[in-house]
Amino acid sequence: MKKILIIAMYWGTRIPGLAKYLPEFGWQPFVLTPHLGENPDLQFTVIETPYRDVLAFWKRLLRYNPTEGKDMREQVERRLGLKSTSSLINFAFTMGNEIFAYPDAEKGWKPFAIEAGRRLLQREKIDAMISSSSPATSHLIASELKTEYQVPWVADMRDLWSQNHNYSYGPLRKWLDTRLEAKTLSTTDALVTVSEPWAENLRMLHKGKPVYVITNGFDPAEVNEPPANLTAKFTITYTGRIYPRKQNATKLFAALRNLISDGVIDPEEIAIRFYGPKMEWLDKEIEHYALSRIVKQYGTIPRQVALEKQKESQILLLLKWEDPQERGVYPGKIFEYLAARRPILATGGSNDVVTGLLNETKAGIDAPTIPDIKDALGKLYHEYRLKGKIVYDGRKSEIDKYSHHEMARKFSEVLNLFSTR
Repeated sequence: MKKILIIAMYWGTRIPGLAKYLPEFGWQPFVLTPHLGENPDLQFTVIETPYRDVLAFWKRLLRYNPTEGKDMREQVERRLGLKSTSSLINFAFTMGNEIFAYPDAEKGWKPFAIEAGRRLLQREKIDAMISSSSPATSHLIASELKTEYQVPWVADMRDLWSQNHNYSYGPLRKWLDTRLEAKTLSTTDALVTVSEPWAENLRMLHKGKPVYVITNGFDPAEVNEPPANLTAKFTITYTGRIYPRKQNATKLFAALRNLISDGVIDPEEIAIRFYGPKMEWLDKEIEHYALSRIVKQYGTIPRQVALEKQKESQILLLLKWEDPQERGVYPGKIFEYLAARRPILATGGSNDVVTGLLNETKAGIDAPTIPDIKDALGKLYHEYRLKGKIVYDGRKSEIDKYSHHEMARKFSEVLNLFSTR
């Protein structure tokens, strides 16, 4: 069996899913990462390293408390009584990140990871490497190891670098990031990303480099089989973080308020649940549309509990990216939603990769505008009243293409192109 080193700081579900199923395709993974902070029951080898937080001084100075569930900027704003639109706070944090956290706040991991990577490469016959971002530091580590040991290297851009859809820095930092990205990835054998629009961006920047599209996915072990019992109410559930100014929940609220006012939906029969970091602005929007009895935030819950909440729901809410220029964003929860085998209501956004996925799998409805959402909700609620539940009509054969097993198979095909034994 061939051996592969996977360099990843933040795992999400992509890295454990990849490492879990790669052995079925002839690849034994070693995952290089900082301390996990826990001891999960993993089915692959993990190499844990120390990690130095380059922002530790500033976190102490600003009295940052990671257990509050808010990022450092939100905590400072709240402590000082400032609004999130404060130009002073935005300027201070942007400049701080641009100067002290270049190329990213995780750069303190690099020396420890390179040392651990060297020890592994000297001890084992490693046939290939995958580095996964974010952070970009993962690629810097892989690039140095590639130069030193000439191991075939695939850079997995599950999050883009200088072309990131959440990019928040100024033009000088953008220029520096673009230069560093081009230099760092010049020695990679191939690039992988999660959507075709993102692949197009990478091909423009990294001319001549092969770029492959391998989406994120779901673990087949977590599929809703046999189906869980559904909630008695017409329940719509959202799990995960909401990005202000990037995703818009108010379109759903406006459509729902209209349907209730028109007498189409009985407010006693519907519940909308948000599970994730609590946000004050969301509560204000809920109150603005007079939906406090129907729409509630329940805070962050363990992932396993979130999966259970998804599986029991009549409908799963997906908030699409609102930027019409950004067609390549798959909101992270969409693949978990596919495993939950419950209908998806995707609101907002435009014609993008989510639209294509829903059309292909028939796993839900794409409703970009308030009239679209109102029409979809009205039809779904009518079905609920008629049948007592919403029937799921997703195409299993198409949905299974987005499993972690299929993801690992596609990665193995790319790796086999560049590795020899």
